[in-house]
Amino acid sequence: MNVRLNIPYPKVMVEEKNPYYADLLSQDYAGNDGELGAILLYSYQHFDKFKTNEELSKILSEIAIVEMRHLELLGETIRLLGKEPIYKTCEAQRGDCVMWTTSSLDYTTNLKELLKEDIKVEICAIKNYKHHKRLIKDKYIKTLIDRILLDEVRHLEIFNKLYNGLCLNNKTEE
Repeated sequence: MNVRLNIPYPKVMVEEKNPYYADLLSQDYAGNDGELGAILLYSYQHFDKFKTNEELSKILSEIAIVEMRHLELLGETIRLLGKEPIYKTCEAQRGDCVMWTTSSLDYTTNLKELLKEDIKVEICAIKNYKHHKRLIKDKYIKTLIDRILLDEVRHLEIFNKLYNGLCLNNKTEE
């Protein structure tokens, strides 16, 4: 199953420094539904399923690598916007920041619940990116978000396909 799209990422650029945009992107970078959490969640799932479901384990690993690329692109963008890309999320309106923690990860090993969580993570990421794209007026960042969204939609399609296949297989076994 191909998780990588054969579409290049845009060059990381910004029109000008903008701490507000950096704070918005910090939510995609290291927020509860951000790239850092997705990387660690999919990596954990990859390790857990490595011996029992090598195909799923490979898919999870490949998706985690794509998410790492997103993290890198967002980090570079945050830096260009004038902030350091440390693993925290900042509330742009209030100005406070919260350090990222693994406490929000779902460590389930049940395959059906695991895929439900992955679907939820991708839906939240897509929703957040679309929301931030509406708030951000920088054409370069919008182009980057559009490209990242293509990957997130693909990941959602993959997880839905895996989940639906699992549910169909379970029904035939009952």
